[in-house]
Amino acid sequence: MRRFGIQSENGSLLRLWLEISVACLLLVFTVGAGDTAARYENLGHKMICTCGCYQVLLECNHVGCTVSTQMEGELRNALARRDSDQLILQNFVQKYGPTVLAAPTASGFNLVAWIAPALVFLVATLGTALLIRNWRLRTVPMPKETATNPHIDAIREKIRRETEL
Repeated sequence: MRRFGIQSENGSLLRLWLEISVACLLLVFTVGAGDTAARYENLGHKMICTCGCYQVLLECNHVGCTVSTQMEGELRNALARRDSDQLILQNFVQKYGPTVLAAPTASGFNLVAWIAPALVFLVATLGTALLIRNWRLRTVPMPKETATNPHIDAIREKIRRETEL
């Protein structure tokens, strides 16, 4: 035990274990506090203030907005109860309606709101590529050579001579 700097006396060993325990407890509480703050920021940016401003809950800039203050308090209380993120969002949807969510949920009919824009972009891109390909592959029919008429050839030659500079 001397190799690790720990003396064999019971008092110093007990004191060392006590210090390590306190340090571990402080670490657990500070990590948990950071997690709550991160969850607060994350969830607060997933919801819209229902005062009519249609801004993200934590960014509602109305002076004295009581709605955002009340909603932020509800969010803090839910985090203090250690509710899950899904449960917190469900509670807000039940109380304020689905418009409280900043983005639609990725389930049910709302899934169309996530898939449709990408699908429309993909179809439009493929359609444009096929259209351009068809335009490039299209052959332009050339006029058939007609039998030469000496009278027309003479007129063409006369036009060439007169228009030369």
